Amino acid sequence: VSGGEDEIQQLQKALLDYLDENTETDASLVFPRKFYIAQWFRDTTLETEKAIKSQKDDDSSEGTHHAKDVETTGQIMHRAESRKTFLRSIIKTAPSQFSTLKMNSDTVDYEDACLIVRYLASMRPFAQSFDIYLTQ
Repeated sequence: VSGGEDEIQQLQKALLDYLDENTETDASLVFPRKFYIAQWFRDTTLETEKAIKSQKDDDSSEGTHHAKDVETTGQIMHRAESRKTFLRSIIKTAPSQFSTLKMNSDTVDYEDACLIVRYLASMRPFAQSFDIYLTQ
């Protein structure tokens, strides 16, 4: 998988498919699946709010409003909406026992799922600023 936002969505989809596939054998996987979806949705909302707030702060400090800033705000909103649409589509899919479509069900095993979780966790703000917390 190549870099970028698409990579993260592919990894999220693979992890959710793995969890969905294995809920038949381990019912405790239902909660982590719902938790991840809710957490990623919340993260998207918070990232969007922070980006827009920082742009507004930059605009007020400069005293002028540029068309370029409007484009970046639009891009931020478009990116956030595409992420939310992706997560909503995941939520709307039926549970595995009712689902007839399985994508990449045999490509992700337990070790791959653990690796995906570690990678996605490393992208979280706490993991990225761990050295600062450790120093303090």
